[in-house]
Amino acid sequence: MLHLRLVLDLLELNQFFAKASKCVFAVDKVDYLGHVVTPQGVTPDPDKIQAIIDSTAPKTLTVLRGFLGLTGFYRRFVRNYATIASPLTDLLSSTKFSWNTSANTTFTTLKEKMTITSVLSLPDFTKLFVLEIDAASIPIGAVMSQDGHPIVLFSKKMCNRMQSASIYVREMFAITESINKWRQYLVGRHFHIYTNQKSLKNLVAQTIQTPKQQKWASKLQGFSFDIFYKPRKSNLVADALSRKQTDLSAEPQLLSLSSAIPSIISKLHEYYNSDKEGHSLLFKISQDTDPAQHYTIRDGLV
Repeated sequence: MLHLRLVLDLLELNQFFAKASKCVFAVDKVDYLGHVVTPQGVTPDPDKIQAIIDSTAPKTLTVLRGFLGLTGFYRRFVRNYATIASPLTDLLSSTKFSWNTSANTTFTTLKEKMTITSVLSLPDFTKLFVLEIDAASIPIGAVMSQDGHPIVLFSKKMCNRMQSASIYVREMFAITESINKWRQYLVGRHFHIYTNQKSLKNLVAQTIQTPKQQKWASKLQGFSFDIFYKPRKSNLVADALSRKQTDLSAEPQLLSLSSAIPSIISKLHEYYNSDKEGHSLLFKISQDTDPAQHYTIRDGLV
């Protein structure tokens, strides 16, 4: 009642008028922009889901794009959406429409997933937001929650360049993309981030040295957060969004090691590459074949 009075007073104060036939009061379910809002949370509009289920296999790229647009509107409710829809989105990159058995299987699977969507809780801006993030080899996955209840799910397929990047870069990409996606929830308040990349735990305390780190840091400016390391076996929600729900034993596993690089190393590299005296010294030592000399060159450094 307090919220209702505040809204009506503001309307009256600013001379705005609401059409009575389009208003409902004292109800426990509201249909709003393709969603159903209840005390339990937010779910997709059943009529829209039924339209997806009744869809027939597309015969043109335009129809396929429309189907993916409709399912993509509710992607926040579907775990692992980017991975499931990946074979269909790949078809859009071609100028010629080609429908095969794999695409048809994906089409059927995606329609089935739309019938078992999650119920998302409504955000409480007096409580702490928690982001759990994971980056696999192709898609990234993230979930934002409060008190253990998911508020919104997010998954996105990475471009080829990002897929070939190190796990550190992919995880940073997942963090910045998720924060940008949910900035309307996060700006102006403190929140927690959980990642299974241990080296990112001290991100906010690291000395920014490389252009790539500066790029990531600029995207995180203005946000207040703490990063916590959460092993993959504990980070099940985000991990499920970024990985296929199949046996991963057949997939090649990538092990990446990272370490802090002192700023003096970068300065020495610059000295030997750019400074005339440093370049001359490096050349002189590289040409010296005396086995008694006490200097060697490794990775461009003396």
